[in-house]
Amino acid sequence: MSGSKIQRIDLEKPRWDQSTYLGRAKHFFNLTNPLNVFASDSELDRSREIVSKYRKGESLESLKITEDELWKNKYLYDSAYHPDTGEKMLVIGRMSAQVPMNMFITGCMLTFYKSTPAVVFWQWFNQSFNAVVNYTNRSGASPIPTETLVRSYVGAVGGAVITALSLNRLARRAPPLAGRLVPLAAVAAANCVNIPLMRITELQEGIELQNEEGEKFGNSKKAAREAIASVTMSRILMASPSMVLSPILMNFLDRRNMLAKAKWAAAPIQLAVCGVCLTFATPLCCALFAQRVPVTIDHLEPEVQEAIRAKSPTINMLYYNKGL
Repeated sequence: MSGSKIQRIDLEKPRWDQSTYLGRAKHFFNLTNPLNVFASDSELDRSREIVSKYRKGESLESLKITEDELWKNKYLYDSAYHPDTGEKMLVIGRMSAQVPMNMFITGCMLTFYKSTPAVVFWQWFNQSFNAVVNYTNRSGASPIPTETLVRSYVGAVGGAVITALSLNRLARRAPPLAGRLVPLAAVAAANCVNIPLMRITELQEGIELQNEEGEKFGNSKKAAREAIASVTMSRILMASPSMVLSPILMNFLDRRNMLAKAKWAAAPIQLAVCGVCLTFATPLCCALFAQRVPVTIDHLEPEVQEAIRAKSPTINMLYYNKGL
């Protein structure tokens, strides 16, 4: 229509309503799409260029793309670049790498859970991967000291290995299924150590608070604790389906001696089960909590409330990026 203004698409917000679980699930299915891992540097550069140009005011017509193509490029951009720093993330640390990497690691942890050397190796391997993911997806642009990285890494590996070996010893007298569930307990224990230690800077100095326009209004330690707790919970729940259903299935097959003539099939079966579970559990568990979390001023620490109201007396709601 002549004289009417074409409505701009707000790329600063996800395509779907993040106040609903369904909207967040659709968002994370796109963000964690494993196919994004295989995008070439030129494709990623093109997606960044398209997003940058549209943000600067260019139209879909001038870019010669449709709205769906704009969103496709936006999600490809988001899958590879950090939301706060804008830096290209390590490939294995991206959320799009979660399904293939965790499928491989989880399958191996569940297959090689009886031998002590194998338990130590795969728990070390898993926590090394988790450390990379936690660092890559940290909130904000706050640099993490090397000593903090080392402490987090050693604490998580130690916690996972000690938990796994201790529970394996206890499980020797328990039913076979109990031994198969030990890796899940070790992963849960390690996440409770790894994530808080990796993000210790936020616990000490607070997580950054912003208004709707992205302007910084301060930091909150209380919000940081809540962000890290929600990330830890979602990570544990993310691992649970594959690390529970796969042991139950393998225990069922063992009890009926169905793999007696095809023991080689145990690992591929577990990898397949893990792959299917993680494909759905990863986005669905990421969606449990909003990534950009709204927080009322009254919910923050008294000193933070005072500093914010001194800066802007009328503001009532701020936001923080909880990380993934």
